[in-house]
Amino acid sequence: MSLQISEWMVTNKEFELSDSDYATRIDLMTKVFGIDAAERYFEGLPVSAKTSETYTAVLHSYAGSKVLEKAEELYERIKGSNLSFTVLPYNEMMTLYMSIGQVEKVSLAVEELKRQKVAPDIFTYNLWISSCAATLNINQVMRILDEMSHNPGCNDDWLRYIDIANIYVKAGHLVNAESSTILEAGKSIMQREWITYDFLIILYAGLRNKDKVDQIWKSLRMTKQKMTNRNFICILSSYLMLGHVNEAGEVLDQWKQSNITDFDITACGRLLDAFSDAGLSEIANKFHVLLIERNFDLTNLSK
Repeated sequence: MSLQISEWMVTNKEFELSDSDYATRIDLMTKVFGIDAAERYFEGLPVSAKTSETYTAVLHSYAGSKVLEKAEELYERIKGSNLSFTVLPYNEMMTLYMSIGQVEKVSLAVEELKRQKVAPDIFTYNLWISSCAATLNINQVMRILDEMSHNPGCNDDWLRYIDIANIYVKAGHLVNAESSTILEAGKSIMQREWITYDFLIILYAGLRNKDKVDQIWKSLRMTKQKMTNRNFICILSSYLMLGHVNEAGEVLDQWKQSNITDFDITACGRLLDAFSDAGLSEIANKFHVLLIERNFDLTNLSK
């Protein structure tokens, strides 16, 4: 029905479509006819209709369907245009990189965002921190947390997130990055601004609040979502930040009992290095054994 209304507005010359109308139509066409149809529609628009909103709508379609090559090509067009963009296209690329496991590219999007003097929002920090946690870049996580603490707009959003997150944690229904949003919990939080377990875990670790870290990790493990290597690496990095060796060992035992087999080579190498650098030889050995038991190719680990 929404697409039919949009079609009627296009054919009825009494209505002059706005940038938002064009962007909405791109989104609807993606959902109904697929990305190719939406792409053809966008490319056929007059130059005046190829605005920041329509560019972002197409990029959202690519990112949502994990079409990396086309997303990156459009992203380059966006960067080369003379249009003024909000933080949204950068967040879209960061979301795409996280979803396909290319977490090292997230920081490149942040660098470009800052070069263009675009202010990051809470969602930007969400993705940025999660990517650093996934690669065990704890020092960078701490620098980001410090930057957030000096960002007035971020502080306001973060307080709202804390309030809503506490409700969900207590109820055992905290949302996750893969499937849900928190629209029902607060009208002021937009759909794109979901809360991830990893984000909350690392933030509470930065706030030195171990009880919340424990609580969120327990809540995550109680959900029906499939646990990933990133989840385990995030909680391990948080316990390392907090200096809680025993808890890190317990997480390794939980990881061992899981059915995860698709270990990320780079992340595991960094994790082993982090344990060794921290003088945690026992935990490093335990992790080494876990990898051997999972038939992991240890020759590919970073040295």
